[in-house]
Amino acid sequence: MTSPERIEGHGGELALAALRAYGVKEMFTLSGGHVFPLYDAAHKTGFPLYDVRHEQSAVFAAEAVAKLQRRPGLAVLTAGPGVTNGVSGLTSAYFNGSPVLVIGGRAPAFRWGAGSLQEIDHLPLVAPVTKYAATVGAGEEIPGAVAAALTAALTAHRGPAFLDLPLEVIFSATDADAPAAPDVPLVEPDPDEVARAAQLIASAERPLIIAGSDVYAGDAVAALREAAETLHVPVFTNGMGRGALPPEHDLAFAKSRRTALKGADVIVVIGTPLDFRLSFGDFGGAQVVHIVDAPTQRATHVTPAASPAGDLRLILSALADYEGVREDHAGWIATLRTAEDAAKARDAEEMAAETDPIRPARVYGELRKVLARDAVTIGDGGDFVSYAGKYLEPAEPGTWLDPGPYGCLGTGMGYAMGARVTYPDRQVCVLMGDGAAGFSLMDVESLARQRLPVVIVVGNNGIWGLEKHPMRAMYGYDVAADLQPELRYDDVVKALGGAGETVAKASELGGALTRAFDAGVPYLVNVLTDPADAYPRSSNLA
Repeated sequence: MTSPERIEGHGGELALAALRAYGVKEMFTLSGGHVFPLYDAAHKTGFPLYDVRHEQSAVFAAEAVAKLQRRPGLAVLTAGPGVTNGVSGLTSAYFNGSPVLVIGGRAPAFRWGAGSLQEIDHLPLVAPVTKYAATVGAGEEIPGAVAAALTAALTAHRGPAFLDLPLEVIFSATDADAPAAPDVPLVEPDPDEVARAAQLIASAERPLIIAGSDVYAGDAVAALREAAETLHVPVFTNGMGRGALPPEHDLAFAKSRRTALKGADVIVVIGTPLDFRLSFGDFGGAQVVHIVDAPTQRATHVTPAASPAGDLRLILSALADYEGVREDHAGWIATLRTAEDAAKARDAEEMAAETDPIRPARVYGELRKVLARDAVTIGDGGDFVSYAGKYLEPAEPGTWLDPGPYGCLGTGMGYAMGARVTYPDRQVCVLMGDGAAGFSLMDVESLARQRLPVVIVVGNNGIWGLEKHPMRAMYGYDVAADLQPELRYDDVVKALGGAGETVAKASELGGALTRAFDAGVPYLVNVLTDPADAYPRSSNLA
């Protein structure tokens, strides 16, 4: 370092200095020569580096860190196919509003167009699914470019950013201005729009709240609880909003959503889009209040009665401070509690079912017995994971990871790596369909080699459940919807350095799960489930 205001080194060292200043604490990657200087900088300074077997897993691992820790996650990918292999991860981060930075290598600029190895212009490919995408033209520009990319990624509405560094830029030594402290702007809501929303909620006879991932991402969980308790409004959650209110809270609901949506007169959707998961915002005669973290997130296909946009903590705290007339919602909440209790009783019967073959509900019944309150559960799949959303109730915020609205399979092992790095001492459990297992299971080797134990529960029904049954209903036949029945995914994990077993009887589930969580290595419980028992409310045709 030449002075307190200047830093010197090769491009990797300059980039890492800026990354550290913005809170990045680890690097996920798949080895590539174009990005060696970043590895050199990490190695020389003890900066944690985790590698994978497919670039998508590196981006998903970075996204898991970004989601769980509410700070930037970093993936470093080599040029060309390294970057293109990571595009699905970037796109998922874009839909999920996750502040991920992908740094890509790039063929040398000085002979661009001559046909260098892996020469392709990445920017047109990644620009539609990032908030910021740029090629850095000179070494001295690197710290500023990293700062600009991460500022964009962290500014609401959050999302991924991309930088690529040409070969001669990242390898060359120079000096540059030291990175400044992060200065992420706060989005101030319109107080009149907030007041309009507060009046609608307080005066409603049957209001309800649906809180989504941005409540957790925006560190607004405490503000949500305060608003719900002050206005006395029942709360449902989706995505990483799950666990914002613990299941035992008297305003927390999960099983009675159909009754609630049918009976509500004001529906308050906070921190999640009005997409296919929420009937595209069409709730019949109910008025909709859509609370979002930035104006860009306001729905354009429907017209809410009110839509405050800005920092969710500020908006929710303002709702809690509302001093106008409030309706008494006790009767409405009692109605929902009756429906909730009845649904829980039905679920309890399903989760205890003694059937052969095993019903997916029973798998989740046994999981509920062994999962700790702070366990991180990860969903990677369609049919089997749909049951997870129904039967598992996260008890704490920030403990649920799923692919989000983009619905990309293959997140499992990357999310598991990011979760294990985040929480070395917690249970980490990946819930995976046998179809999804084909996307990322090879990265069990990465987990085993780097001593990152997780539990993987595969619901193995030998079919693409969300496709086979709907296709049969439509056409009377199905094609391209079968997998090998009773395939030994546990043997795959054993071959890759982990452990596992196959379970064919419901009575064997509890013991297998206990062994899995005690194993200390990646452990796969391969559960043979009933192929006829597809989740009835799920379809990827939605």
